[in-house]
Amino acid sequence: MLFFVLFCPLYMNCQSEKGERASNQIDYEIGYYAPETPQVAYFCDEKIDLTNYYLRERYDRELLSFSYWHSHIFLMIKRANKYFPVIEQILESEGVPNDFKYLALIESSLDQRAVSPAKAAGMWQILAETAKEYGLEVSEDVDERYNLEKATVMACQYLKKAYEQTKSWSTAAASYNAGRGKVTSSIDVQQTDNYFDMLFSEETNRYVFRMITAKQILSNPQRYGFYLKKENLYYMIDYDIVEVNSSIPNLTDFAKSHGTNYQILKDSNPWLRTNKLDNKSKKTYYIKIPKENAVNFDPKKIQVYQKNWVVNP
Repeated sequence: MLFFVLFCPLYMNCQSEKGERASNQIDYEIGYYAPETPQVAYFCDEKIDLTNYYLRERYDRELLSFSYWHSHIFLMIKRANKYFPVIEQILESEGVPNDFKYLALIESSLDQRAVSPAKAAGMWQILAETAKEYGLEVSEDVDERYNLEKATVMACQYLKKAYEQTKSWSTAAASYNAGRGKVTSSIDVQQTDNYFDMLFSEETNRYVFRMITAKQILSNPQRYGFYLKKENLYYMIDYDIVEVNSSIPNLTDFAKSHGTNYQILKDSNPWLRTNKLDNKSKKTYYIKIPKENAVNFDPKKIQVYQKNWVVNP
């Protein structure tokens, strides 16, 4: 029964009639509560009326899915503590609502190496053609879809263009999933530009609601039974930046010459895709090198992004 005590967010009770009874005589009472669905939700300050049965059911489906996906939610909170501060700062500087950090979460589970079956890559799951259209480099040695900072800026640019067309951030989010052309044609056919009044494919229908329910749970994880300690969280280590404007024939040698190894170099710079950097054009690249001893886990360096994520902030 330890499993339910530790991992079931809606565990009721587990008890024997008499503490001394044999294990084969113990009667357990185990139950689960459905998470409460609110009457209203918000996305980028857009109000979603969840008294509408259809919207309520769509919201509830995602809330159930997330709240009982225990290992996934724990991992999301751990990773969010590391990556949300970076993403949030860029969203603010680009003029994109803060809620869009949850788009990266549902797209990739905040996995910087994520690749979809359609070959969309990186934390923001960008297709190669789209990346090139927005000025990101995608080549044999370099793929900037895996560069968190550059990919986040690109995602912001895409979302702002989509917003210009619809004046709705929720519909812009749908465009990120379905494409601007598909959303535009759906607006013409359905005679509305309100995402919450529109019918899309199953994936796009669920898309914004997945963002909203992810926000709901990560805004108050303990309400849904997710308890972490401060030392459970991931954090961004300290780096030095090395400016490179020439080719690097062997990244293993480069890493060792800077006091690290190939594994850590590639984890710090996932946009480096091979064991070399063939830079014939003399382009300037900025490579992160962990500071001395930064790879050693130090709970004192953990900055808790959101205080109610942990029981000992």
